[in-house]
Formats: sequence, structure tokens, C-alpha cells
Amino acid sequence: MKKFLQTNTRGEKCGASPPNHIRWSSCTAIIMKILPTIICAASLLLAGCGGGEDAENQAAQEFPTPVKAMKVLTTDAPLTMSYSGQVIDRDEMKVQSKVTGSVVEKYVKGGQDVVEGQRLFKIDDRQYTTKVLEAEANLAKSKTNLAKERVDLQRDEELWQSSAISEQTLANQRAAVKSQESEVAANEALLQKAKDDLEDTIVYAPMSGRLGIDDVPVGTLANAGSTPLATIGLVDPVFVQFAVSEQEYLRLSRGERADRERGRAQPNFKISLTLADGSTYPYQGKFAEYDRTLGNETGTLTIRTIFPNPNSLLVPGMYARVEITGLNIPGAMLVPERALQQLLGETLVIVARSDNTSAVRKITLGEKIGSYYVVKSGLKPDDLIVVEGLTNLREGMPLEVTQVTAKDMGFSFNPSAEIFDVESNANK
Repeated sequence: MKKFLQTNTRGEKCGASPPNHIRWSSCTAIIMKILPTIICAASLLLAGCGGGEDAENQAAQEFPTPVKAMKVLTTDAPLTMSYSGQVIDRDEMKVQSKVTGSVVEKYVKGGQDVVEGQRLFKIDDRQYTTKVLEAEANLAKSKTNLAKERVDLQRDEELWQSSAISEQTLANQRAAVKSQESEVAANEALLQKAKDDLEDTIVYAPMSGRLGIDDVPVGTLANAGSTPLATIGLVDPVFVQFAVSEQEYLRLSRGERADRERGRAQPNFKISLTLADGSTYPYQGKFAEYDRTLGNETGTLTIRTIFPNPNSLLVPGMYARVEITGLNIPGAMLVPERALQQLLGETLVIVARSDNTSAVRKITLGEKIGSYYVVKSGLKPDDLIVVEGLTNLREGMPLEVTQVTAKDMGFSFNPSAEIFDVESNANK
């Protein structure tokens, strides 16, 4: 037995099988020695599988997130106002006949350019020629009667001088002469109207412009003052009409007033057109007309700008994008659109604090200017805004900040133009 215990204590192979109670005691001692090692390994395994989130948070605290950030821009920002506009005729008129009758001849065709006073249509003039002849006959008859009444008046005056007739007879003859003179005047007026109607059987262009293709064919019955025979409108220059909000109108109005105070005859605005195929119209426009009231339903004000159209490229009814430049927002605070995040209807940005930790800020936005938005509230001019590298809205995360500029990130006030140099502009 002593030999067995000694051998077993050294961990060597036993020479003989010990009794059961001795064998159990030996195994228990071995298990007690390796139990701490098993518990430690199990703890590590559980920490690696079940504690992933805590490990990630701990790693985030230990290893800062690399981000790119830039300062909030505070500068005079050029504002571009863009609208959907429609080309309309500067002046448009429905050509109508002044007399009723059938169209018997056309001197022009649809789409033709005409000048003021040019003949367009001829109305059947037979009835009007007849009325002229009838009016001339009636006038001649009334003039003959007037001459007879005047002769009678001269005779009655001589008889009254010799007391051959009463004063009442003389007065009656004088009244007859005046009545006949009125009839002559009336017939002269009827003759003049008949001549005017006959002349109006030729329909002339009331203005210079271009005819529409809605002109009526020969044989159409034209009712005086109600049947449109053709449409004519000016094509050079033309109006481009669009609608602005109340705030935008106030901004434009104040800009015009500021330019007048500076002594400018015209506002320092540039009004350009982009056509439906993406091309830029080669001529600049200018403001022409403002509506007198805001629309009750839309709350917008209609504005018309006028554009040269020497090549007739702009056709009434055509749509184009109107862009107005030349306005500035003085001292605007701007953040890149890329830095914005939306959550539950609110606009948020992440600010890199001086201790290189993140802070979530809720902001209020204004106008969009190229790659930027105007910030109305929620930021300070010296805030450092994260523009790349962090998408989780979390407070207090450690950051590894690389400060960049607008040029580094490709931001501009006009995405289609060259990169705007913020630093040089801010120092102007």
C-alpha cells in the first residue's frame, strides 16, 4: 500500500489496483487541481460569444473613429433662384371680322409673319355694296326734299312780309326745313356706315406678328365680333412667366430697391433660361411685369420676364427653367448637404468637439445653395461639422478628426461651376 501511494503521488503508473475508496480519493484530488483552469477557459469563451456588444463598446472607447470634418462656413452666399417657366406671347390677339358674312378669300396662311395693316381675309361684300347704293339713293332723295322745302320757306317769308300768310304758316315751314335737314344728316350717317361696312369686308392685321395655324378656311361664316378668324402674336421678344413665393418676391423686391439706391437703372440680376434639352438659351432676360395680387389658393405671385427671340427659337407654350442670380445672403451660415442626417422629421448634424468626441445637434435649415444649406439655427460659427466617416447618431463617441476644406471635398455653391474657394471669398 505504501508503494502504491508513493507511485500515485508522483503521477506514475500504478503497479496494482488499489481498493475502490482509495481510487476515488485519488481522482477527486486530480479534478480539484484542474477545475480552476476549466472555469477560466469557460469564462473567456462566454466573454467572446455572449458579450459582443459590450466588447464593441469597449473597443469603440479604446479606438477612436476616423472622420473628416470642416468648419461651418460663414460668408456672403450667392443665391440662385430656380423656377419652372413657360414661354408666352408678349401680345396675342384674336383676329375677328367687324361684319358678318362668309370668308371668300384668304391672303395669308397659318404660321406666316405679317405686318400691321396687311390684308388677311375677305368677307363676301355683295350685301354691303347694295347697302351703300341704297344709302346713296336715300341721301339723294332727302337732299332733293330739303331743297324743295327751302324754296317754299323763301316764298313764305316774302308772303309774310306782305301779310299774305299768317306767322304760324311761316313757322310751320321753317320747322319743315329743319326736319328735312335732320333727315339729310341721318341719311349721310347711314351712307357712311354702309361704306365703313363695305370697307370692313377686308380684314387687316391689327398688329405685326406671327399668325397661328388656327386660321379658318374659305367658306367659314364669320359673325361680327365673335368668330375668331386667326390668332396673331408677337414672337420677338417674348415673355417667360413663372410663379414665386411671398418670401422670394420680397427678396427680389428688396434686391431691386437696393440696386436703385446704388444708382443702377436696372437690377443687378442675371436671368437665364435652360431649355428642355438641357441647352442654355444664349440671351439674358430682364424683369417685365409683376402681378398685382398673390394667388388665393397657391400663395404665389406671377412674374413675367422678357427675352429677345430674334431666331424664333422660343415658341409660346414651351417650358424652360428660369434661373435668377445676382442676389447674396449676407453673413450666411452654411453646412454641406452631405453632413445632414434625418431622424423622425428632424435635421441633425454631428459636431466634433474640442476633446475629439462627437455631439449631436438639431438644426433648422433655410435655402439650398449648391452643395450647401443655409442654417437658420442650431450651430455656432466655430463648430466643426463631421462630413464623412460617421453615420451613427451617437453622443460622446471618440473621434480621430481630419480637418478638410470645401475644395478638398468638392463642395461648391454651384454644382455645375468650378469649385468655390471659400477662404478667398470669405476674406473679400
